[in-house]
Amino acid sequence: MKITEFVKGFMISVNTGIQHLFRKRMTTMYPETQNYPTLDMYAYDPRKGIAVSGWRGRHYLDMTKCTGCQLCYIACENISEAIEMVPLPETNYPQNKKKIFPAVDYGRCVFCGFCVDACPFYALYMTPVAELSEYDRNDLYYSPYELSKPPAVNPTPRAKEKIDIKRGVYDER
Repeated sequence: MKITEFVKGFMISVNTGIQHLFRKRMTTMYPETQNYPTLDMYAYDPRKGIAVSGWRGRHYLDMTKCTGCQLCYIACENISEAIEMVPLPETNYPQNKKKIFPAVDYGRCVFCGFCVDACPFYALYMTPVAELSEYDRNDLYYSPYELSKPPAVNPTPRAKEKIDIKRGVYDER
């Protein structure tokens, strides 16, 4: 390598670095983002035989539709064994005579959506809530009561993103 080629390459790289030094950043960092464009939940339509596209995050259980058929448990049984059927004798839902409901261990869940596909009663959905980090592994276990709480509708975004054809997506702040 000639010294002139080295100096030329070095000057080009320094020039490029200086040009980018005064630009706003293009990437928004994680805690500032959390923009959920819609609240579309992943579901399965057994009448049509197709899956309805949506987010694959935390599950939502509609306890008024769950019959305790255990099809979600059977679908998950050989994949990740994340779903467990829990008896809740104090509940009073007439469609669920067995009084058992699914609970999910997110430490094992692979978010495949087979449990949602297996539910013929539209009782199980997957929401856009994907932030499930905990310090204690036992906190990743969600009981049927925790699953039955619906997610927040369109949480407010923390970032103000602007799209520029030249620069891409960047934060306006």
